Amino acid sequence: MEHTMSASDSPKEEAPQYKAVPIMAALLISGFIGMLSETGLNIAITKLMVIFNVEPAQIQWLTTGFILVLAIITPVSGLLLQWFTTRQLFVASLSFSIVGTLTAALAPSFEVLLIARLIQAVGTGLLIPLMFNTVLVIFPPHKRGAAMGIMGLVIMFAPAIGPAIAGMFLEYSDWTAIFWTALPLLVGALIFGLIFMRNVSEITRPRIDILSILLSSIGFGGIVFGFSTAGEGDHGWSNPKVIIGMVVGGVALLLFILRQLRMKQPMMNLRAFRYPMFTMGTLIVFVAMMIILSTVMLLPIYLQNGMAMLPLAAGLLLLPGGLINGLMSPLMGRLFDKYGPRWLVLPGLALVIVVLWFMTGIETTTSKGEIILLHSLLMIGISMIMMPASTNGLNQLPRELYPDGTAIMNTLQQVAGAIGTALAISIMSAGSKAYYIDNGKSPEDLTLAPFAMTQGVQAAFFMTIIFAALGLFISFFIKRVKVDQQDGGMQGPMH
Repeated sequence: MEHTMSASDSPKEEAPQYKAVPIMAALLISGFIGMLSETGLNIAITKLMVIFNVEPAQIQWLTTGFILVLAIITPVSGLLLQWFTTRQLFVASLSFSIVGTLTAALAPSFEVLLIARLIQAVGTGLLIPLMFNTVLVIFPPHKRGAAMGIMGLVIMFAPAIGPAIAGMFLEYSDWTAIFWTALPLLVGALIFGLIFMRNVSEITRPRIDILSILLSSIGFGGIVFGFSTAGEGDHGWSNPKVIIGMVVGGVALLLFILRQLRMKQPMMNLRAFRYPMFTMGTLIVFVAMMIILSTVMLLPIYLQNGMAMLPLAAGLLLLPGGLINGLMSPLMGRLFDKYGPRWLVLPGLALVIVVLWFMTGIETTTSKGEIILLHSLLMIGISMIMMPASTNGLNQLPRELYPDGTAIMNTLQQVAGAIGTALAISIMSAGSKAYYIDNGKSPEDLTLAPFAMTQGVQAAFFMTIIFAALGLFISFFIKRVKVDQQDGGMQGPMH
């Protein structure tokens, strides 16, 4: 029988009553369309290099810049949620997305497209924390699993079909069609939201500490920039930009943490980590994000460069796994509401470890069916981990810490993604170079490139097994947060 954490000593808070369906619909439609256009651009990277005549290190900034803006905006989202109403943040988010999408569609140069991408990132950085916080506010704890599951369906479904849709646009039209198609849909989502969105969050307007914002931006931004840059080019971890980004970001982040712990009204209330299930949930989600983002980066690279597939074919091959992940999210949400996190997270991580072990044996002769099967099983495992771990952790927080909890969890997901992808690329590159050295061959022999990449990708997948094993160890200590059906107050913090 699963252990639970009692809420008997917690202060009870009545869950406010809202018409949840139209509010959630407005958020989910907006999130889906926005993420569809943003993730769809990734498969057009190679063609954009030719169109704008830019080098790989430059084009990479369409991704690195996007992640960097998220790393800066997301930590501040907890403060924004306490200063502005739900409707104000919703309109701001959609406005940034619309302006960014229109600018991208009209972009005459790479520089303008990059600016458009950064504007889009601001919209996403505002919307995702708003979605999480709104679910916590409008749904009682015993229904949050199902609500988070539906949100997971949207968040995972858009990236799953985005590359395939973008691939078809590239095949039969041009890359701007990605944005021209999304633009009227975003405008429609904004109009829908203006009609149905309601103000659900509590406005407390805590003191704005400019120094905290600066330290947060430099700290999280520097670390994400450092790790992201480490995955680019030949210099890797010895790149001066990486070293400077890591050192400056690390020092700023340390100062930020010390300042938050000493403030009576911190920008990001790190006291949320005093709640043990929130801490464990955040760590498990951190590990899961490292796994999933490193995997979704490794597989497309290997399919195209190691197995000589076209981008559209590679996108279609990974489509079933993404769809399965999205469709499984609502089911996992309902199972979480009924059984709690342990019986989902533990077997989910075990499944992930088994799948990753088989992926360490991937070769150029591996069949398409086997890749689809392994990727689909991996996505099922991830769906058993992400939502249950995050929802259980957020459930333990008192209502006043909801904005901080969502900001912390979403910020660390960006950091996890940067770390996971940087380590994966570094290990893949090192493994590929080792192949040539071990066999006494020259890297200039292009006929050996697929085999060298195979050894590199296998080594990178072995690294992800270590991440998953760490997550499995943490999951043994996870306990279900017992909640009263109409209460917002959970088990008290760890003293």
